[in-house]
Amino acid sequence: MDILKLLSTELASEAQTTRKFFASVPMEKADWAPHEKSMKIQALATHIAELPGWIKLALTTKELDFAIAPYEPVTVKSNDDLLALLEKSLTEANESLVNAKEEDLNERWLLRTGETIHVDVTVYEMIRIAFSQTTHHRAQLGVYFRLLNIAVPASYGPTADDHTF
Repeated sequence: MDILKLLSTELASEAQTTRKFFASVPMEKADWAPHEKSMKIQALATHIAELPGWIKLALTTKELDFAIAPYEPVTVKSNDDLLALLEKSLTEANESLVNAKEEDLNERWLLRTGETIHVDVTVYEMIRIAFSQTTHHRAQLGVYFRLLNIAVPASYGPTADDHTF
């Protein structure tokens, strides 16, 4: 079984769903959030767009230390910019998967802030976390859409607005 090929196929499938969601992000409401503790809709969408890049990060580095490289969110102006950011992340992820060897998936990878370890997993597990984070945050985006009365696209099955699979 070619795990890298399976991951690449899954990435392509998830990207199709993410593109459907990104087509509906209301950029005129970029600063809207459903609650003071929630991310603003544009920040949430750009975070989702960047998540495939974590696949490259996992395959080409040993760790990410936020104490050294603090997260700096990207700002986009339009849905086209959002899609371009996603496509850039997808290209980097796919290139990294193509260039990887299956044994690379067993290497250890850390997410930390200085001495505080947030995640200590294999590269494979970190890639799975990137997929799970995409699903998690895209579902949040679906809730935002519902609260804004925007049709929620189908993802793993139909929604009240989109009856496709």
